[in-house]
Amino acid sequence: MQFGERVRVLRAQQAMTQQDLADCMGVSVSYISKVENGKLHFGDYPSEKFIHKLADELKADEDELLLLADKVPGSIRKRIRQRPELFRRLAKLDNATLDSLAASLEIPNWPK
Repeated sequence: MQFGERVRVLRAQQAMTQQDLADCMGVSVSYISKVENGKLHFGDYPSEKFIHKLADELKADEDELLLLADKVPGSIRKRIRQRPELFRRLAKLDNATLDSLAASLEIPNWPK
């Protein structure tokens, strides 16, 4: 799922219109529409601060929204900086190995 699609789903779950969300966020309804439809230009992409506020308004997982927007959440960025070699190695693992690792860590809701 793309960032804009997830925002649309979350907004609908909160029974909010685009105008409602725009008013809460202090932006135009056309900006919310562009976010939801993936029609933003590079300079218009939401900032981390905007995504944090968006997560609050939509009662959503901030890390999920940040990752969908191709931004690394601060808590993850911090761990990567502490252990860069570990994350390099994890990134090189194939899906089967990652799935096995996730299962061994008993990660809830991990796709089987």
